[in-house]
Amino acid sequence: MPKSVKKSCSAQTSISRYFNTPNPAEHQLPRGKQKVSSQDDCGLPAKRAKLSPQGHKVKEDLDCEITSCQSTKETKRPLSRGAGGVCSSTLKKLRGFTCTTEPSDTERKVKETAGASSKICNQGSSGWRPHDVTDQHSNNNRLQQAEVEDGDEEEVKERGKPKQGACFSQFVKPGSGGGGGGGRGRGRGRRAAELSPPSDSSAPSRNSKTVYTPLEQQVIQLKQQHKDALLAVECGYKYRFFGEDAEIAAKELNIICHLDHNFMTCSIPTHRLFVHVRRLVSQGHKVGVVKQTETSAIKASGATKNALFGRQLSALYTKSTLVGEDVNPVCKLGDVEEGDCGDVMSDPPESFLLCISESWDKLKKQLTVGLVAVQPSTGDVLFDCFPDSQSRSELEGRVLKINPVEILVPSDLSEQTLRLLQSITNASAQEDDSVRIEKRDNTQFEFASAMNTVTEFYCCTQDKGSRSLSSVASLESPVICCLGPLIQYLQEFNLERVLRSESSFRHLNCDSEAMILSAATLRNLEILNNQTDGGVKGSLLWVLDHTCTPFGRRLMRKWVSQPLKDPQSISDRQDVVQEILESDFLTLNSLRSLLSHLPDLERGICSIYHKKSSTQEFYLISSSLSRLGLELQALLPAIQAQIRSTLLQGLLLDTPGLLAPAHSFLKVLNEKAAKSGNKTELFSDLSGFPVLRERREKIQNVLNEIQDHRRDIRLVLKAPSLDYTTVSGQEFLIEVKNSQSSTVPRDWIKISSTKVVGRYHSPFLVEHYKKLQQLREQLLLDCQREWTNFLDQFGEHYHTMKRAISHLATMDCLFSLAEVAKQGDYCRVMAGEL
Repeated sequence: MPKSVKKSCSAQTSISRYFNTPNPAEHQLPRGKQKVSSQDDCGLPAKRAKLSPQGHKVKEDLDCEITSCQSTKETKRPLSRGAGGVCSSTLKKLRGFTCTTEPSDTERKVKETAGASSKICNQGSSGWRPHDVTDQHSNNNRLQQAEVEDGDEEEVKERGKPKQGACFSQFVKPGSGGGGGGGRGRGRGRRAAELSPPSDSSAPSRNSKTVYTPLEQQVIQLKQQHKDALLAVECGYKYRFFGEDAEIAAKELNIICHLDHNFMTCSIPTHRLFVHVRRLVSQGHKVGVVKQTETSAIKASGATKNALFGRQLSALYTKSTLVGEDVNPVCKLGDVEEGDCGDVMSDPPESFLLCISESWDKLKKQLTVGLVAVQPSTGDVLFDCFPDSQSRSELEGRVLKINPVEILVPSDLSEQTLRLLQSITNASAQEDDSVRIEKRDNTQFEFASAMNTVTEFYCCTQDKGSRSLSSVASLESPVICCLGPLIQYLQEFNLERVLRSESSFRHLNCDSEAMILSAATLRNLEILNNQTDGGVKGSLLWVLDHTCTPFGRRLMRKWVSQPLKDPQSISDRQDVVQEILESDFLTLNSLRSLLSHLPDLERGICSIYHKKSSTQEFYLISSSLSRLGLELQALLPAIQAQIRSTLLQGLLLDTPGLLAPAHSFLKVLNEKAAKSGNKTELFSDLSGFPVLRERREKIQNVLNEIQDHRRDIRLVLKAPSLDYTTVSGQEFLIEVKNSQSSTVPRDWIKISSTKVVGRYHSPFLVEHYKKLQQLREQLLLDCQREWTNFLDQFGEHYHTMKRAISHLATMDCLFSLAEVAKQGDYCRVMAGEL
């Protein structure tokens, strides 16, 4: 309460300020008067009162009481204290505008502490970076200035106190107290904050606790587990992004992003997932795909039928880990042969993941660099260990040879090495072709930690052809320091299996077999890339590469970057090229045509080895391998009689036997179901799948019972020819004309209707149709498990298949060199001892 109140009624009082009266001196006539004069209005309010903006207590300044007006027009008596009383109805209205007493200092401190704790909880629960919050102090200053003009300074001081509130993350709607959102919503929120006065500190705040939907709570939990990935969450027929992930995805994919409940969100259709995931990955993002783990029919019969569908992360993707049916859709075999594969053939020839570690010897004052490069899509593993100088020239040459798309480095990497990697990254030919660099915890690169990881990984393996722990432990310590973090990284993507293969490991620079070209040589001679725009066109690789298969193209790049230095090996290649040029037999032409229009067999069998292959991809790869094996087997007599080169003859004679296992796997599959992706009908012979056979028998029994139920329905409806119909996916519907609806029993359930007929389910059909749907969904889950086991069985022949594909790649490169020899005046150089 103010200490002094002006007693003159000509001035605006504390009460009259809340009634928005343009002239407080104007009054109304008492009730009962028929004529009202503009000059003889009473002091009662002409408009309904407005509440206090902050809900503060209205100062009941009743010292200036309202008196009744005189009925004469000549005199106008001013209001004075004690001149009259206020009617009871007016007092009730004034009391309605008042609020409770001000809280004590102790209560205010408790509420401020609770507000601060709610702020911490809201920041920690989201997992996303919070948006900019509207500046409350600037709004309070404007409110203070506006109220000072009204002359109530004490009330301004009370309203100008800073408030404790929740700091909203970007999930909060723009305009609801926090920042976030985009464009319009954010502008409206700020204008509202400027125009609307802050609420009373004693009143509970609506935004002090954000209420999340069950789906939003599930997304928050998933995001807290995978904070560094953009999560695409499966919701029915689409995948949705939430929060900051949605804003990033909308910007990169050029799609709309809007507010839904507490999250910004955007969505993509399920059948275009592979396109959008690849676009996000090409921009350097790590993308996670979250899929539903429950089906509707099985969930409806369980104890959690009213709960949210279970979801979990099914796959993670980066530039080097694009392996799986979600990102590798394979076209039909006919499209491959015609050369129309679209996105399938758009992958870069190599996608190495490179891991680098450094160790400094204080005694020798020498830096030793270790590296391990793995290509998860093909299974190739390269390793090397070497001393390097301050300029990092040795490392630069090896990075240019490997041409990685993703690099793992420790967080404490030296400034010189980091500067080199950034310069290589910035030198990319295309904007979306930059190398992704990820910094990992430097403790993972310590020898003790890395050795523990390697020991645990190779001790538990029992796969055929796996690398033994003793052979891995014999590697140099800098290589071990790279292999440990690499195992941990690939385990996040379920791609670590490729590191178990003994035949996949290969030393990057072997002095006894090939020349070691420095980075300056590769750059100045334009071996792999030109110096104009960094592209392949105009380089030596561009001149020599006339391969027709993706796996042959990768091998040609290796040949060009690592020239042979053994005279005998060079002479063997020259013999093959000369025989191809001089031979008139149709056998070599047939071999060349066999290699044309093949899919990427190397990546295909590696995807199968990782158990991430779709039915379409498996059928395409296995049918291609089987066809190659059969056709090469038919050419064996001509090969033995016509081909003189020992190198080429050895490759051709060895390949058919290595491809033989593909025939047995292809015979088990139903071609039509494999091409359509129908896993329930995938296996034509169920003798080796007892679980599937038993589940199908149960489904058939239920179907027979439903078909036998038609007899009872016909008797009830007196329709001997009645049969079930299917409408909009709803099966076993009983159609009854609306004119005969009186014959339908009352316990039948009406599913749908038209102007002519109604469609029903009897109680028997309701029960058995529900059971049938559960069995069908359970069959689908069983088929998925059997499919995974089937891929695992094929993976046992992975090393054999990979060797056969390596032979095919060698033949493709030899045919490419022969094609170059035809185009110009080239001659055969006699190689001598170096």
